[in-house]
Amino acid sequence: MKCIDEIPASELKGKRVLVRNDFNLPLDAKGNVADVFRLKQGWKTIQYLSERGARVISISHIGREGDSIEPVAREMKKLGRVFFIPDIAGRVAQEAVATMKDGDIALLENVRRDAREKENEESFARELASLADIYVDDAFAAAHRTHASIAGVPKFLPSYAGFLMRDEVTNIDAARSPEHPSLAILGGAKFETKAPLIRLLLEKYDHLFITGALANDVFKARGLPVGRSLISKELPGEDILSNPHFLAPADVTVERPDGQVHVKKPEEVGAEDKIVDIGPATVAMLSTHIANAKFILWAGPTGMYENGYIHYTQGIAELIAKSDAKKVIGGGDTIAAIEATGVPQEKLGFLSTGGGAMLEYLLKGTLPGVEALQ
Repeated sequence: MKCIDEIPASELKGKRVLVRNDFNLPLDAKGNVADVFRLKQGWKTIQYLSERGARVISISHIGREGDSIEPVAREMKKLGRVFFIPDIAGRVAQEAVATMKDGDIALLENVRRDAREKENEESFARELASLADIYVDDAFAAAHRTHASIAGVPKFLPSYAGFLMRDEVTNIDAARSPEHPSLAILGGAKFETKAPLIRLLLEKYDHLFITGALANDVFKARGLPVGRSLISKELPGEDILSNPHFLAPADVTVERPDGQVHVKKPEEVGAEDKIVDIGPATVAMLSTHIANAKFILWAGPTGMYENGYIHYTQGIAELIAKSDAKKVIGGGDTIAAIEATGVPQEKLGFLSTGGGAMLEYLLKGTLPGVEALQ
């Protein structure tokens, strides 16, 4: 997989470069971008190309198939000279690209507005490729999708990884072979989809701590009460529960139907309780493992942060921020939860833009978008 900086800068000037970004950014109630994390991470490649005289054509999906990506264009204009093209690969897009000058940056409309994108139809991939001389994939968070703009276009253009794609692969490769002692923290839900990854992490890491709704499955499998808590269709087996590398919460935060919140031991959870987070004894337990670790992987907040339960996620983040370990953090809502805690991101190591893509790469060591660049 070659990176875009392997092309001599002089050869980029005047070239039309199609950059597949993942600018699937959350919008607020007024239709404005609510979080710019992925935009800032992806901007580095766009800026690099623009500064070297390339004509940058950014393409991404956002939200549902029918949504417009124009709000992202408004946010991009705060970073540089960007104009929005309300078309994908039709006549309007072709004519707009033909008028671009060296250094210009254009954002095309939501690529998933064309149904051929998700079907990975060759005709659509060819139309996208016709817009450019070079293709750059910087959309790691979408690299687990076999879509036309990810897996199709590289068949028709010289193709390279952007800086974000390169850094994601490099850092997550390191997380697949961690330095010891190592600690992995895995949250989220749906044990049935996480089971293969859990087994892999138990092989590779000195300790794997299961949190979030996955911990509820652990309690249930051990015959402990879980009240009204979210439970997966499948529960962990004894091969996981009795693994010497496996760690589960020592205490939990529960919410009563009347909104009252209590910290309890797992065996004390009542029929009307809903487990919403870990507790202070669990943070204390993890503190030693975090302090001793030379490598830390963290994917998934400890509690239901979207409902305001971020106190213990913040506690974990603060401990990790003090650690000198190599750190890779991402997956699902982890970054959003950390942002809500206010812990400085620069102290948390590598922050991945990938949710499902990060977890799938950890498991398989490759993704369709990565293979397309090889």
